[in-house]
Amino acid sequence: MKIGVLALQGDFAEHQVMLEKLGSEVVQVRLPRHLEGLDGLIIPGGESTTIGKLATEFGLMEPLRQFGKDHAIWGTCAGAIFLSKDARRNQPLLGLMDIVVERNAFGRQVDSFEVDLPIAAFSQEKANPPYHAVFIRAPLIESVGKGVEVLSQLEDGRIVAAQQGHLLATSFHPELTADDRFHRYFMELAK
Repeated sequence: MKIGVLALQGDFAEHQVMLEKLGSEVVQVRLPRHLEGLDGLIIPGGESTTIGKLATEFGLMEPLRQFGKDHAIWGTCAGAIFLSKDARRNQPLLGLMDIVVERNAFGRQVDSFEVDLPIAAFSQEKANPPYHAVFIRAPLIESVGKGVEVLSQLEDGRIVAAQQGHLLATSFHPELTADDRFHRYFMELAK
């Protein structure tokens, strides 16, 4: 298995460490040619506007859109914003996933938090403890379109994880925990 991590900005190194622990070959993607031969791609957390501007500057926007038509892509935090069709502001977006995202929905850096979440996609596992999710200046998945499955919600019903076919979005940072279930789940999507 060969997974790319968009390495323009953000916490791409943490995803790489997790994927390598799971036995995946990892490619840091900075140019269109780095997408060749990949089974899937993770777009990490960071700053979504910066990621979009750099992807535009490096000629990655259209290659990423084409890649996402046939390959699994997972956006975490800022990556979920970049993957979305609408972030309610003018910024470069891939527009691949039919979700509307609210940036910084929980406030500033000081408002970051951690919470245990039930994850519907993991319910078939024998041991299925809640997923300890880390939210840092996190977006919220405000709404989902047809064909988008909600994978997890906060206690108040707000959506924090969703899937549309081979596209995955999480508002939180699974790469900042020791729990590898989301990375394993994504690797299955990428097969």
